[in-house]
Amino acid sequence: MTDHIEVRKRTYHDSVRLMRASSVVQAVGGVESALIAMATTLNTQLLSDLGFDVPGDATPDDMVVAIRAHDESAVAAALTALEAALRVPPAETGGAMDPPPPRLVSRAAERADLDLALISVPGEHAYVEAADALQAGLHVMIFSDNVSIRDEIDLKRRAAAAGLLVMGPDCGTAIVGGVGLGFANAVTPGPVGIAGASGTGIQQACCLLDEAGAGVRHALGTGSRDLSSDVGGASTLQALAALDRDPGTEVILIVSKPPAPEVAAAVRAAAAAASTPTVFSLIGEETLEAGVASTLRTLGIEPPEAASWPVDTAPRPGSLIGLFSGGTLRDEAQMVLRTELGAAADGFEMLDLGDDRYTRGRPHPMIDQRIRLEHIAASTANRGLGILLLDVVLGYGSHPDPASELGPPIADAVGAGMAVVVSLCGTSSDPQGRDRQARTLHDAGASVFSSNAAAARAAARLVGA
Repeated sequence: MTDHIEVRKRTYHDSVRLMRASSVVQAVGGVESALIAMATTLNTQLLSDLGFDVPGDATPDDMVVAIRAHDESAVAAALTALEAALRVPPAETGGAMDPPPPRLVSRAAERADLDLALISVPGEHAYVEAADALQAGLHVMIFSDNVSIRDEIDLKRRAAAAGLLVMGPDCGTAIVGGVGLGFANAVTPGPVGIAGASGTGIQQACCLLDEAGAGVRHALGTGSRDLSSDVGGASTLQALAALDRDPGTEVILIVSKPPAPEVAAAVRAAAAAASTPTVFSLIGEETLEAGVASTLRTLGIEPPEAASWPVDTAPRPGSLIGLFSGGTLRDEAQMVLRTELGAAADGFEMLDLGDDRYTRGRPHPMIDQRIRLEHIAASTANRGLGILLLDVVLGYGSHPDPASELGPPIADAVGAGMAVVVSLCGTSSDPQGRDRQARTLHDAGASVFSSNAAAARAAARLVGA
């Protein structure tokens, strides 16, 4: 086995590009493990956990390339793949006398008519960049995670004072004026505005609205901690006010994981005072599917039955396991299973494989599915399991063809006697093609549903007595 580790001084790429690069390198033949990342404290610890010697001269401004492969030729192939994955097309310029690119967000704002800054830097540096953007009068989307709660509160206090919106930290999904940011789906523009403290929750709502022909105008992520007692719903209240002022928004949908009760009450009070009808879809109270249905009825649209590609499957003996890439989709499925099956559902293992404890040292499962493939194989080998429930989230930034990788292990699971149910979150316009993905998964033997709640109900019906 050969280890290759190098430090590329003062070289920066955003986290999504580095996760994709790590995934590309991992797929090279002969590569055992790889981590391409900025040398933050967390990432250097990941290097150590993976058994690499941590370079002593690496700083958070540097990029570390760590590859473990069977031989030198595999390392060389991995490095070639890495360079291709990191290559950014050169920007068009007007000539040699063009000024150098700005190094500060505020300087960039001076050169163009901008109103939004997307921050994707290591979490410990995000505060400075976001504060600079707010000072320049820009709304901010903070894709970065690992931002302290203290910094989040301060940034949102500054934003509120300036009449600006902070989306995030850890805001993975947004749509602004019909333009998707981060992990967003290709949805038809329409009259619905969404404010959400959940990335995959927003994606599911957007996809169900798109399927019903309603369309989405804005989807403003607020960060998963926004409705906590500490943050107090600062961004949700700002987003609600902004959507209420927008003449093109005819109905507002608030999406969240379970909020702090006093914060939920404050947001409901603000919604009651707004001129735009507002619908709440708070996991723990009701499903995203129900929230979307209420939104459609507010628009005068009768909710259609969500698309599905079922397989005729009899109930299965044994237990159920859920393998999710979206934490909110996992929580919604748990809620549905408890509603349908009562206390029996408490014994099921329902994993959010996008949680930090599973993604240490590897990309998120929406990008790199290896951890899910490993869990599916282990579930297939476990004769005590009868039903496999999983989500597949499509859209920009996600794996380009997840069904092609998931199909064979799903077929193996079905062949071993398991029933497989898939919640497919996507639209017909997504680059992966929702219906094409659904057919591949269905051909492998899975029952496929565009509604996550419907998939959970179908899985509940398969649980044998």
